Amino acid sequence: MLALAVSGPLAAATPSITKFDFGLGPVAPDCAAVTPDTLYTPARGYGLLPSTGLVSSTAGDAALAKDPLRADALVSDHPFYFVIDMPEGNYDVTVLLGDPAGDADTTVKAETRRLMLESVKTFAGPRAVESRSFTVNVRTPVLPRGRKVMLKERELATFSWDNKLILEFNGKRPAVAGVDIRRNDAAQTVFIASDSTVTDQPGEPWCGWGQMLPRFFPAGVAIANHAESGLSLASFRGSGRLEKILTLIKHGDYVFIQFGHNDQKEKGEGVGAYTTYASSLRDYISAIREKGGEPVLVTSMYRRRFTGTLLYDTLGDYPAAVRLIAEEQHVPLIDLHAMSAKFLSALGPDLSKRAFVHFPAGTYPGQPKDMKDDTHFCAYGAYELARCVVEGIRSSVPALADRLAPDLTRYNPEMTAGPADFTIPPSAPLSEVRIPDGDGK
Repeated sequence: MLALAVSGPLAAATPSITKFDFGLGPVAPDCAAVTPDTLYTPARGYGLLPSTGLVSSTAGDAALAKDPLRADALVSDHPFYFVIDMPEGNYDVTVLLGDPAGDADTTVKAETRRLMLESVKTFAGPRAVESRSFTVNVRTPVLPRGRKVMLKERELATFSWDNKLILEFNGKRPAVAGVDIRRNDAAQTVFIASDSTVTDQPGEPWCGWGQMLPRFFPAGVAIANHAESGLSLASFRGSGRLEKILTLIKHGDYVFIQFGHNDQKEKGEGVGAYTTYASSLRDYISAIREKGGEPVLVTSMYRRRFTGTLLYDTLGDYPAAVRLIAEEQHVPLIDLHAMSAKFLSALGPDLSKRAFVHFPAGTYPGQPKDMKDDTHFCAYGAYELARCVVEGIRSSVPALADRLAPDLTRYNPEMTAGPADFTIPPSAPLSEVRIPDGDGK
């Protein structure tokens, strides 16, 4: 089980060491050694979380003498985690992946299961180690005047708000030779304000599309996913989360806004898509623009609801209200509602279960009953929705589209690869399954 015992103070000093040489060989200049026994402690400020199967691999003494950083590595047949205390901000992370003595296949996630690098395959030999870079956002709940974001209990045990940068090395045979972390205050940030369908879900099998989005951007662009389960436009703002974004945003940053699943449950006189909901969207847009940010509206995706073979909508007027406000306020629109309909219809009523959280009892620790959640997505569904969002960026946010990762191909949600072709490895299980807030049925 993955230990979530790395909580610390809400203010962390920038560490004096941010370059690390993984393995038991001689340590490269200006680096700190990370061996299988270098476990994280608050006093050290960095280290590994306890794991099984982690060993040091080396190419031999001659290679070590020539390039000690690349000639040895830590490898495993299980996921393993590296932690370093870091204050709030954006950080460029360069990882050296590969094992000079063997083939490796490494997927990298950061913080709470954010996908950063997908299946980096390397092969034994003198050029086994490859350098890859990405940018990670680290945040805390601190607000001005000594206040804090009102976190939910479920958030307190995650890696999302803890003044630490956490890297997860996963895959068929993850191998890491080195890590270099550097603060980047000039990085462009894409903030996300949303609900459980987008949030960084702490444990398998749930996943939000915001967790997958970092994979589609290169170093220099950070995804700051402030989405949280069970929230509406009103409760997101009421818990201090919009204020948190507004304290951090700088000119040229983006804020993606997707709400509707929980907003449609709100009752009362005058409450509705074209009244209170539309008014709140206008308020968000105005506040973001006042800070120099660029708002982007995203329509909520379909739930999995079929009559026979026909998908039907459960979101009422809310997607149409988003489209109306986007046109009225001259805000870019990503119509994920429309794209998700094409995606789910292409899969059909049976195969679409594989995009959501449908798993038999006992699939995950602490899961005594079958899971049949037609609102929340698994990793495959979240990945495909993130690809839909990327296509929306291409068509509606051209300035940000110029910053997309160069290896991306075009995506058609009606011609999606099926779940059998999905290869992102699951993260280490938590001690128990925790159902997201919202209508997870």
